Amino acid sequence: MMGLGLLGRGVAVAKFLASCGAVLTVTDLKIRKELAPSLLQLKKYKNIRYVLGRHELKDFSNCHLVIKAAGVPLDSPYVKEAIKNKVPVEMEASLFAKLSEAKIIGITGTRGKTTTAHVIYEILKKAGKKVFIGGNIRGGSTLPFISKFKGDCLVVLELDSWQLQGFGDSKISPNLAVFTTFYPDHLNYYKGSMKRYFDDKANILKYQKKGDFLITQKETLPLIKRFYKNKIRSKVLVVSYQNLPKTWNIKIPGQHNLNNIACAVKVAQILGLKNHVIKKAVEEFSGVPGRLEYLRDINGVKIYNDNNSTTPDATIAGLRALGSGKIKKIILIMGGTDKGLDMSNLCKEINKYCKTVVLLKESGTEKIKDQVNKLKDINVWEASGLKKSVELAMSQAARGDTVIFSPAFASFGKFFKNEYDRNDQFIRIIKKIT
Repeated sequence: MMGLGLLGRGVAVAKFLASCGAVLTVTDLKIRKELAPSLLQLKKYKNIRYVLGRHELKDFSNCHLVIKAAGVPLDSPYVKEAIKNKVPVEMEASLFAKLSEAKIIGITGTRGKTTTAHVIYEILKKAGKKVFIGGNIRGGSTLPFISKFKGDCLVVLELDSWQLQGFGDSKISPNLAVFTTFYPDHLNYYKGSMKRYFDDKANILKYQKKGDFLITQKETLPLIKRFYKNKIRSKVLVVSYQNLPKTWNIKIPGQHNLNNIACAVKVAQILGLKNHVIKKAVEEFSGVPGRLEYLRDINGVKIYNDNNSTTPDATIAGLRALGSGKIKKIILIMGGTDKGLDMSNLCKEINKYCKTVVLLKESGTEKIKDQVNKLKDINVWEASGLKKSVELAMSQAARGDTVIFSPAFASFGKFFKNEYDRNDQFIRIIKKIT
């Protein structure tokens, strides 16, 4: 098993394999001290051997199967060693898809995949279906679902570009696929190539057959056609927020979220669910943690957690959802580590909606600092750490204003272990404000 990590998914896979009796080698570039929380959860399993702080080539040739984690480099010499020795290389979500007889609904996209996946899941639950949700879900692993199956069931998989590498290697695609949006992201991993990034994303549709479905948004279809030159064999259905009934009382803000809901509704309709069930589930849906998540009102100041906005396009969507073009009432907390993305469009939107920007001091923030400081009629502050950033933001906020934490950058750096740690820190800080 290549990559254990600290997010919980690796631990869940290791537990499942070990409990099935696998003779398991877990190898990770992090050292034992860094992985202590994950290792503690695996302490009882005596059939796990650990190689930590490094990988060893011999482990990748002397085994029956390699399961690689998300984010393994595209040119990994260890993966190449396994392939050279005819050792199968799998990823846990695609391995599940190969072994399972469940009907899989796969969702990808640069932004919107999490919300779309959760709306689909809630609709299916409301309809009384036996359904699981997995893929790129915090703390969860998809592979162990195999032991839970009894009869027919549906599995909703949120799939990022890394997980879809496994689908490409296995030459499989979900029969029912959703491709929400496609924007620049992860270009540090894909060495600046949007084409390489798209090639992984496209595995969600590449191996679909006649009779399968691909659902996408009106703005995304031209991008799919531009990057994917082969003929799409599945039936393509294009949706937009305009397809939703105007009488529905939808709680989550933003046109981008309406587009996500439109994708989910189309999935439900393909599956033959009744309209009143779909409507009830959509109207009850209150959002996903970390995505324009309303936390509380403090003295007339609304506070939103948009931690999972790790690209400029995602932060732009948040500003448009909460802002007004007439009066600037947004205090934006942003910043983090660089992913090689263009921030110029975000700066234009900041100028439209924000009265104050608090920049979290990090390596990537340096990239946007000069651009933000040049904006007119905006107060710009810098802060070291999230607590100080929140304090500065609240000191600038007046009744009727909105504070939004929408980083636009990745989380890895000196302040956070990962994206989830950053999310949890922000929530704890806001809860403690009196």
